[in-house]
Amino acid sequence: MGNRAGGRRSGPKCIAIVGPFSSGKTTLLEAILARTGAIVRQNTVASGNTVSDHSPEARAHAMSVEATFATTEFMGDSLTFVDCPGSIEFAFEAEPVLAACDAAIVVAEADEKKMPALQLIMRRLDEIGLPRILFLNKVDRAVTGVRETLKMLQPTSSVPLLLRQIPLRKDGVVIGSIDLALERAYVYREYAESEVAEIPGDDKAREIEARFSMLETLADHDDALMEQLLEEIEPPKDAVFDNLAADLRAGAVTPVLIGTAEKGNGVLRLLKAIRHDVPDVETTARRLGLADGDATVAQVMKTIHTAHGGKLSVSRILSGQVSDGAELYLQGGEVAKVSGIYRMLGKDQTKLASAGPGDTVALGKLDAARTGQTLTSAKAGMAPLVTLTPPEPVYAFALRPKERKDDVKMSAAIQRLAEEDPSLTLTRNQDSAETVLSGHGEMHLRVVRERLEGKNQIPVDGHAPAVPYRETIRKPIEQRGRHKKQSGGHGQFGDVVLQIKPLPRGSGFQFTDTITGGVVPKTYIQSVETGVRDYLKSGPLGFPVVDVAVNLSDGSYHSVDSSDMAFQMAARLAMKEGMAQCSPVLLEPIMKVEIVTPSDATARIIALVPQRRGQILGYDARADWPGWDVVEATMPQAEIGDLIIELRSATAGVASYRTGFDHMAELTGRLADQAMSANGKAA
Repeated sequence: MGNRAGGRRSGPKCIAIVGPFSSGKTTLLEAILARTGAIVRQNTVASGNTVSDHSPEARAHAMSVEATFATTEFMGDSLTFVDCPGSIEFAFEAEPVLAACDAAIVVAEADEKKMPALQLIMRRLDEIGLPRILFLNKVDRAVTGVRETLKMLQPTSSVPLLLRQIPLRKDGVVIGSIDLALERAYVYREYAESEVAEIPGDDKAREIEARFSMLETLADHDDALMEQLLEEIEPPKDAVFDNLAADLRAGAVTPVLIGTAEKGNGVLRLLKAIRHDVPDVETTARRLGLADGDATVAQVMKTIHTAHGGKLSVSRILSGQVSDGAELYLQGGEVAKVSGIYRMLGKDQTKLASAGPGDTVALGKLDAARTGQTLTSAKAGMAPLVTLTPPEPVYAFALRPKERKDDVKMSAAIQRLAEEDPSLTLTRNQDSAETVLSGHGEMHLRVVRERLEGKNQIPVDGHAPAVPYRETIRKPIEQRGRHKKQSGGHGQFGDVVLQIKPLPRGSGFQFTDTITGGVVPKTYIQSVETGVRDYLKSGPLGFPVVDVAVNLSDGSYHSVDSSDMAFQMAARLAMKEGMAQCSPVLLEPIMKVEIVTPSDATARIIALVPQRRGQILGYDARADWPGWDVVEATMPQAEIGDLIIELRSATAGVASYRTGFDHMAELTGRLADQAMSANGKAA
């Protein structure tokens, strides 16, 4: 016993800082950077002057809206920390980051409302197999004991939460911590290293009990330690530390350290745990499936477009060396030439000559590279080690520049923003001729709009995307259409009789002809269909027409004046006059909606659905997700536009949904009038 972990893993490390919104991630990063000397003093989120708050959007909303990289030195090791946004709307920022990190610090607090958000994060770390340390923040404010808090937090984790420290109290106030591995007390000093102290006599029994509980959990994975505990033999401290490191790296436990990031308390012990226990880049490369070899391999974690330095691809060097001017290759052999290598500290950059295994650096002007891609020195390139699959968008708006001259400029700016944030989706709605931007919540797209108007200086108008209404008819009719025009020389003549009738919902459009005796020559029948189809693009209510059958049953022609265009015009006239008499009705799309929600909010969600003209189909426990439900419903698409805002409000920001088209349904009355009015048709 004593060598399960194989010793401390040296070399540069990359650590993601994750946790629910407002749990203290940015504050912890500030405390780490101040403690390691990377910054002069620890700033606060409230001041808007932290390393992570380098964008105006982050400062304006007092929240992280993108992953921020900061590299520092601690006891001779290079450590890069990545502050990942806590809001679910920006959660995808963490995906390419987590893939290339060695471990994560999960920042949590004793707040029951944040448990579902914490569960989402812990679940994702499980899925990708990333070791993590939980930093229990704000212990000075906690009203419940640490062990009671762990009981509350444990359901969010699939592996045991292993308490490594317990609070040291005086007169009911937390003044420090007791390290269960070192069996030593630390008295906090604000923004300074804690003072080492003897464990007070009154706390000794509590420490012995908590330490034994920690050792019992470690013994589940070490038979020798189990034997020592059964024989009441005190295990050597180096063996305890070895087990802590081995179990962390194996993902068998999640060690829990405590502190208050705002005051810099508990930070030094956290840094030492990272230095001693966290795996190195070789382990991370194996986790990603990278085979041993001599080639240089770099994983792109984020793309940044800077105002003056151009494009930066923040990358983790998984193997080999990268020098300025080096050529790296993408899958398929596309070349990307490095123009500048930079160490990151928020928005500040320090130029480097080269970078080696484990380093996290920004590579300049790799125009062909995208977030999530894998770069290599091998000229054939290689398949990406990471597959990025953004969640389905849940919020959208249509946007256009306030000045037409900015159209091309806006399109280019959105493409750059989409490079920085691959979870954005840009589509062109052919029916409404709208440019529609989709994302993961109202705040997500608000930040995009602010960047368009601020960083890119493009004022834009935004509104809810048009709902793809359709119209159909309720009764059949037969209608003649005649187009006759004489203006000297050849005239125009086309004459058709059309039978128009409704079809069952979802049938689309059918065109037939029952012409006999050549009253309409075959050469013009196609022209009639073209005219009919052209009219159906906008029916009497102003929307595309569906579920209609049209039969050409009769007509006449002129041997000189008839033409393709004349019969198209005759068909359009017949459709225009006939459709208005067919009892046209508006149709709206009805969507199938699958809402995932914490179980304690299910009743609120079920009550919300009918308020949006929805119909509950049922609900059930979410498979393999304790404490979560899935609510299935149908709901008009017109009611889904801002649904996510209400869902998130009812669930402390964690509910989401998937949707897909289900059927079309008639829409009448006031809502139909409003839809036609918005479309420019009088109701």
